[in-house]
Amino acid sequence: MKVTFGQTQVELGSPQLGTNLRDCNALLRDGQAMRDRMAEDGYLLIRQLHDPKVVLKARQTIIQHMHEQTQCVDTTQPMTDAIINGDTKPPQMMGLKDITHHPDVRAVLDGKCVHDFFDRYFDEPSLTFDYKWLRAVGHNAGTAAHYDFVYMGRGSERLHTIWTPFGKLTPEQGTLAMLVGSHNLPAFEKLRQTYGKSDVDRDKTAGHFTTDLLKISETYGGQWQTTTFEPGDVILFGMHAMHASTTNTTNRWRISCDTRFQPAADPVDERWIGDKPIGHSPMSDTPKPWQVEKLAPTQR
Repeated sequence: MKVTFGQTQVELGSPQLGTNLRDCNALLRDGQAMRDRMAEDGYLLIRQLHDPKVVLKARQTIIQHMHEQTQCVDTTQPMTDAIINGDTKPPQMMGLKDITHHPDVRAVLDGKCVHDFFDRYFDEPSLTFDYKWLRAVGHNAGTAAHYDFVYMGRGSERLHTIWTPFGKLTPEQGTLAMLVGSHNLPAFEKLRQTYGKSDVDRDKTAGHFTTDLLKISETYGGQWQTTTFEPGDVILFGMHAMHASTTNTTNRWRISCDTRFQPAADPVDERWIGDKPIGHSPMSDTPKPWQVEKLAPTQR
C-alpha cells in the first residue's frame, strides 16, 4: 500500500517507510528499563496507555467544538467520523484552554495514568506544560521533519513530547513517523549541534528542517518508521528525535495533540507555562531556511 510521505509516495513497509515501531508495554513497571529503551530507540510507543473509552469521549467533545466554531464537520455523516465538510477550515485549537482544558480532554492529556507514567519514567515528580498543542489536520496536510528543541529548548534537558491521537489513525490519515537513529547516530551529530540547537524566536529560523523527508534518511541515515494507532495509544520522544507525519489523504480530520512533560524540579521554558503562556514571538515572514546538504556528514 502506498502512502504520501513528504514530497513523494512511498510503499508502506518498505525501507523508505517501515512499520516496525516496537512498543514498550512489557517495560512499563520498570523506569530504568524504559529509560534504557528510550536511549536505544529514541522513542517509546505505548499501546493502550489511556482507556480507549476516555479517549473516544474526548474525541467527541473535540469534534463538537470544531463544528460549533467553523462548521467544519459534515453532519450528514456520523459526527464521530469527523468527515471534512467541503472546503471548510478547522478552528485554531492550539493553546485554546476552552477546549484543551475541557474536563473530557484533560482526562486524557492530564489524566492520572499519564502523570503516573512520567513520575515512574523520570523516577521523580513530573510536570506538564500548560500549553497544549491540539490540532485537526485536514486533507493533503502533514507535518514536516523537525526536532522539537527548536520550539521549546530553553528549559529542561529532559523535556519529552508525548503525541496522543484522539481515535484510531492509519498512515493514510497522517500518523506520526519517527526517523529512528536521528537521536544518536554519529552522522546526525552536526545536525543536532546546529539546527538542533537553534531557537525559532531567538534566531528567526524556520522551525521545520525540511519537507523532503526521504532526503534526510538518504543523506544522514536512520530509517523512517510509523504504525497504526488505536484509541489509547501514545508515542513519546525527546527533543532531538527527528519526526514528521505521513500526509492525510482521507476525507477525515486527523485529531491529535502534542503535550510536554519533564521533571518538576528542572528549569522550565517560560513560554509554555502559566495561565496565559506567551508562546512564540511573531514569526518572520521569511524565516531563514535550512538546507539539508549544508549540514550533511562528511562520512557515514
